[in-house]
Amino acid sequence: MHNSQNLSATTDSFKRTLALWQGLPFDMAREQYAKAVQVGLIERSMLRWARFERQLDLLEKLTLGPWARRV
Repeated sequence: MHNSQNLSATTDSFKRTLALWQGLPFDMAREQYAKAVQVGLIERSMLRWARFERQLDLLEKLTLGPWARRV
């Protein structure tokens, strides 16, 4: 029984790690957008950020399917 618990914990840990790796490109896009706003390349606007976030979220869901993160 103890080995099956270890296997289950290891599997869960692997799934979380894989989800983080898959989401990395989308997190990097968010970071780049924020930096572009900070240096003035993109106008600071909550509406534009919301639109960007919705589009990126949709792209993540289309790309990763059932493995996409959910809030």
